[in-house]
Amino acid sequence: MTTLRKIVTGISATAAACMLLFATGSPAAADGKWCNHSVCIETYDTGTYLGRVEVSVVNTNQPHRISARVWTTNGWSATTKSEDVAAFRTYRDQAYPQRHFPAGTRLCAEGFRGGESVGLPCVTLTN
Repeated sequence: MTTLRKIVTGISATAAACMLLFATGSPAAADGKWCNHSVCIETYDTGTYLGRVEVSVVNTNQPHRISARVWTTNGWSATTKSEDVAAFRTYRDQAYPQRHFPAGTRLCAEGFRGGESVGLPCVTLTN
């Protein structure tokens, strides 16, 4: 009986871990903020409509030229302005898709500091 209990416990733990992984994924059914390293994207709309997307890039202890690129997996993209940012400041800019996207579309933003990529957060749009 203990072997069967160990098998059932192992299967239950695996199922729980899979559900936790699924629950902590990055669906965007409403407004929210998602970050990766020094870059964050923030949406302000619900569902699959994106009116405005804000990108922020945290700077380091030196001044840098910072920019970002925002895109979706179904072909929409925008490049934000380049800006010289002082040390320990955060760069922010917006992109305005102003459209509905199919559920399952990925929204991504890549931030650049001094020409080098410093983060790439992505989120999946859901209903």
